[in-house]
Amino acid sequence: MNETIQFLTEYGPLVLFAVVFVEQIGLPLPALPVLVAAGVLAGAGHVNLWIALGVTVSAALAADWIWFELGRRQGRRVLDVLCRIALEPDSCVRRTEDFFIKHGPHSLVAAKLIPGLSTIARPLAGIVGLGAALFLLYDGLGAVIWALSGLGVGYVFSDQIEQAVTYAEQIAPAATGVALGVLVLYIAHKVVLRRRQLRDVPRITVEQLTEKLRTDEPPLLIDVRPQTSAEAEPGIPSAVLMSLDELIRRHHELPRHRDVVLYCGCPNDVASAQGTLLLHKRGFTRVWPLAGGIEAWRRRSGTGAGLEYGAGPAVILGMGV
Repeated sequence: MNETIQFLTEYGPLVLFAVVFVEQIGLPLPALPVLVAAGVLAGAGHVNLWIALGVTVSAALAADWIWFELGRRQGRRVLDVLCRIALEPDSCVRRTEDFFIKHGPHSLVAAKLIPGLSTIARPLAGIVGLGAALFLLYDGLGAVIWALSGLGVGYVFSDQIEQAVTYAEQIAPAATGVALGVLVLYIAHKVVLRRRQLRDVPRITVEQLTEKLRTDEPPLLIDVRPQTSAEAEPGIPSAVLMSLDELIRRHHELPRHRDVVLYCGCPNDVASAQGTLLLHKRGFTRVWPLAGGIEAWRRRSGTGAGLEYGAGPAVILGMGV
């Protein structure tokens, strides 16, 4: 922290803008310690607090606007890229989309304060067609609140923070080792859990699904993608749109005598695999995730292989089983 404070004193707003912009664009460079350090400097009279606030908000808005425009121009491909590099590839998008649907553009105000939400909320706002003025209004307000949370802590508790930094320097090696150990264990747990889940759940291929759809008793299709995804990109006709939470609440409505196929648009079929495991635990034996999800279906349909069940909207109604 002492080095950070010295560095900020020497280079000032330029460093603050660069660090905030880089973090908000998505690179793993935490800006909060720099914000707190800038607040400490402001409390000691070395930096103007309002200038620091303006620089921070400007940098955040600049990065956020880039993500917003990418969402408007590239659509869900932006979310697909973000989802593939996340530790929880389905949850990173599904939970954010559910939050965004529930709260609308107001979710941008809280986005920077909720881990994982900020990354997805900005391009999602562009994908759903939020107006530029509304985006700047709500995102700007969120940026001000986020900036003040860091700067304010440093400004108000500048003396206490300096004392804490002195103590932390004495235990830094041990604390760093413990923190790194916990981080490694967490990542390892996520990787092992994800691989085990993917390995243990049998899939049904698009070809197998196509054959079943041509029988007298076709399977029940359940689209577990978020509602915004299903509305933006058509799914398989006759599929029922249902979130994983709703699937569990209404599992008693599912037929146990009929095949059920779940599909999603997430990497490695994570959501549909999760839904399959949840239904298996409730005694369902004829449930499978679709291998490759909606993208595999579209690719197969696009080959002209005679799939009369081409892309179409999912049904956002009761299951009708």
